[in-house]
Amino acid sequence: MAHDYDLIVLGAGSGGVAASRRAASHGAKVALVEAGRVGGTCALRGCVPKKLLMYAAQYGDAMVEAAGYGWHLPADATRFEMAQWQQAKSAETTRLEGVYRNLLAQSGVELLAGHGRFVDAHTVEVNGTRHRAAHLIIATGASPVRDSIPGIADCATSDDLLDLSSLPEHAAVIGGGYIAVEFASMLARLGVRVTLLYRNRLPLRGFDEDLRTRLAKALGDAGIELRPGQAPVGIEKRATAWRLTLPQGEVIETPWVLNATGRRPNTQHLGLQAAGITTDSNDAVIVDSGCRTATLHVHAIGDVTNRKNLTPVAIAEGRAVADRLFGKGGAVPNLNLAATGVFTLPPIGTVGPSETDLLAAGVRLRVYEADFKPMRHTFTGRPERCYMKLLVDDTSDRVLAVHMIGADSPEIVQSLAVALTAGATKAHFDATLAVHPTAAEEFVLMRTARS
Repeated sequence: MAHDYDLIVLGAGSGGVAASRRAASHGAKVALVEAGRVGGTCALRGCVPKKLLMYAAQYGDAMVEAAGYGWHLPADATRFEMAQWQQAKSAETTRLEGVYRNLLAQSGVELLAGHGRFVDAHTVEVNGTRHRAAHLIIATGASPVRDSIPGIADCATSDDLLDLSSLPEHAAVIGGGYIAVEFASMLARLGVRVTLLYRNRLPLRGFDEDLRTRLAKALGDAGIELRPGQAPVGIEKRATAWRLTLPQGEVIETPWVLNATGRRPNTQHLGLQAAGITTDSNDAVIVDSGCRTATLHVHAIGDVTNRKNLTPVAIAEGRAVADRLFGKGGAVPNLNLAATGVFTLPPIGTVGPSETDLLAAGVRLRVYEADFKPMRHTFTGRPERCYMKLLVDDTSDRVLAVHMIGADSPEIVQSLAVALTAGATKAHFDATLAVHPTAAEEFVLMRTARS
């Protein structure tokens, strides 16, 4: 049976747009299916607006700290207007969506507006019309989990927070992952009294232990009330407040609750069974190392696979699949060296495994650390510190991981990720001249391993 397209992509987020455009550049006839806005979570509801909110919070810090350097600002200079930020954010995300739509049009990708559902292994139905393709890519991303705790379904998620025009006086943030700690950190600096409730003893499960410990202290220093091991077991909406029941029976009330308890792959209502595609217990599409599903001509990329949920990973996977199908080559990226940033204040940058994971794998390590007060805070009186860590394979001298919490850490670690990808050794770091005075120079000045 003839195909209407060489490729149909489900989902117009970062990964889906990248895959469809790359395939089209190789001469493939491509359709991209999207029921909502074009651009996906990162551009419209996640990374971009989140970082714009981080900048807003950061400017508040800067105005307070300026007094230590001789600047004297009017008392009302530190008043934050969420409505003004919201207006600017909305304009920017609208602009970005327009950019995405123009790029798709210029690439020759046909945009099919509506919800896509598999009818069989080669056929997708959109708004009652069926379309066939030789190859398909599932790039539908993930959405906030709304059933993690009884009563949490109606609580605000990160999507809702980024659409607020005013901020609550007090917020309870439920969760210990990067979304929870990022927004807790930002809200606190924007004048909200924040209580952070999470299951584990430290936030950011899966990150290096030394980063987790220092982040908890930084959150506390920002005035956030930390409630480790006290994620609510029940939530009830009352007339004027939310009632949260904690594990030991304590009940607290708050006017606003942020549900940051995780995200779940968007695989519901896709008709995956009709295409012979399997999912795991978390609803993630199961794929091999080449992003192939159980139905080999159907691929899945990005958050819908729940492997390494980062925008650059989805983009790289999408391009690699398109190159393999319609071009030459197409190596899927090494997820073990995917760098990431956590945009708390101070932020975290990390690339490579944690110390715990490497030791569990039997790697003989040398650990190098630096912990210091940044020069910026010489005059400000802030308790903020900067921590850096190198994990080195003692046998090969290769640097296996870089971890940092402190100002500009995502920017610094992004550059160092190039070195790790190239296989840099500790000797290469030692032979690199420092740029002084910078925080980043500490990474090339560490000489004594932790005993």
